Amino acid sequence: MTETAKKTATEPGTGAGTARKAAKKTTAKPATGAAKKPGKPESHLAMVRRARRINRELAEIYPYAHPELDFRNPFELLVATVLSAQTTDLRVNQTTPALFAAYPTPEDMAAAAPEELEAIIRPTGFFRAKARSLMGLSASLRDNFGGEVPGRLADLVTLPGVGRKTANVVLGNAFGVPGITVDTHFGRLVRRWKWTEQEDPEKVEAEVAEIFPKSEWTMLSHRVVFHGRRICHSRKPACGACPIAPLCPAYGEGETDPEKARKLLKYEMGGYPGQRLSPPPDYPGSPAPPLGAG
Repeated sequence: MTETAKKTATEPGTGAGTARKAAKKTTAKPATGAAKKPGKPESHLAMVRRARRINRELAEIYPYAHPELDFRNPFELLVATVLSAQTTDLRVNQTTPALFAAYPTPEDMAAAAPEELEAIIRPTGFFRAKARSLMGLSASLRDNFGGEVPGRLADLVTLPGVGRKTANVVLGNAFGVPGITVDTHFGRLVRRWKWTEQEDPEKVEAEVAEIFPKSEWTMLSHRVVFHGRRICHSRKPACGACPIAPLCPAYGEGETDPEKARKLLKYEMGGYPGQRLSPPPDYPGSPAPPLGAG
């Protein structure tokens, strides 16, 4: 495991005390929406300034933001990210302990009996297609990259089942190479915030990348996804409990009553376990339960 991967997996935040203060700040006072200026569209410069302020605010709210997949090395992160398609990070984290116990290296996974691999990853859904991707990428790592996960986007996207989103997750969190990860949460929020109107993930990535310095890309991705999972939900955003409501042009799409909105908060913001069985030491919430527990 590289030193960068170790640091990413274990030191993503700034301390549990700071995290708790940030979580407390989230519901400290009722939120009010962004001021509307009818007939005066926001200039590009104003949007950039607002976007960067949102990022700064999110950094205070989620100083402990981190990848929500359990991993100990680049190979485990790559596999977990492929498995995370069409399921939750929690379900992946509950499945990978048995998976990596059985197949700890690309060589092991490439040589797996398909039916045995499928049985292990069945809880993540689409297990036959995912098993083919895992065996294919493992064989490619074995045959083309000496059994090591490459640290270049151009190489990663040649692996079966690995697209640009997965590659950016691995690069940003296992190798320290900045990248923007456009998942469903990220795309939804940046459109709500009027950072882009694009729907295509690569176009979203390109337009958002123009707003922020490269050094911010990886952590920006974590913060936006954290906010989307905890507060700015798809169907019913907790607008009344959102600390960046004054900066949000979509304020009011969700519940604006502070008390009702607080009941919509998820994970550590709502006092519940997170998605990781093995969260970073400064994560303010409690670990998720293993598969079959409770």
